[in-house]
Amino acid sequence: MKTNISDSPFSVLLSVYFKENPLLLKQALESIWLAQTAKPAEIVIVKDGPLTDELNQVIDDFSKTAPVKIVALEKNQGLGAALNKGLAHCQYDIVARMDSDDVSKPTRFEKQIGFLYGSPDIDLVSASIDEFTETTGHIISTRRLPEFHSEIEKFAKKRCPVNHPVVVFKKTAVLKAGGYQHFPLFEDYFLWVRMLMSGAKFYNLQESLLYFRANADTFKRRGGFKHAIDDIKLQIKFRKIGFITFYEMIRNIVYRATVRLFPNFIRVLFYKKILRK
Repeated sequence: MKTNISDSPFSVLLSVYFKENPLLLKQALESIWLAQTAKPAEIVIVKDGPLTDELNQVIDDFSKTAPVKIVALEKNQGLGAALNKGLAHCQYDIVARMDSDDVSKPTRFEKQIGFLYGSPDIDLVSASIDEFTETTGHIISTRRLPEFHSEIEKFAKKRCPVNHPVVVFKKTAVLKAGGYQHFPLFEDYFLWVRMLMSGAKFYNLQESLLYFRANADTFKRRGGFKHAIDDIKLQIKFRKIGFITFYEMIRNIVYRATVRLFPNFIRVLFYKKILRK
């Protein structure tokens, strides 16, 4: 497995907007640079619209010690559009995604980048994630996904097959599928499906490589009438592009919309006891 960054250069891509927490952003940035056993050649930070002074200060301070490339957008455009803008500025074909409030584990890049460079037929590699509250020592659940491509493709017809916060992909494969596209709350899932349909090959490492920050609001955001409607629109879109059958569309709408409309405390239990291991 390659760990020499000069032999396996890659970019890290993340987007920041004004509502982010400066302390959490600082922790996230440190986790992808100071703590990593294999460091990125560049870190592309998209400022999705004007940021607070505190957020700008965190980014400025980090830029003094890390290879940061800033992409500043005049107005907030949303995650999908911001990531597309940032992707265009990524110099390397291998791109690792990172969110502004999560924590990458120290060997994340060593294992994922090494896997991709050693597996030329794979276009995207993700991993399991540990969901935590307060501190990384308080893990409440782990999201594991199918390992091999055939299993991932089958799983994708029901649920999102990739943990977006810990994904690493080939830029060429993402662009071939049309890049991130606007689809509220589901920009990532929509991209993975289009990549699968364009022939991209996926793999999920069966190890947790990232701490994902979760709380009651995390599960609350996954519910509600609006989220259910957006989910229905996504299933209809999947049917129109030929990814799922009519029967699969109806099955998914009934199942997924029901979960969205659960009271929040029931949805929390459902995610922890049924959808997580």
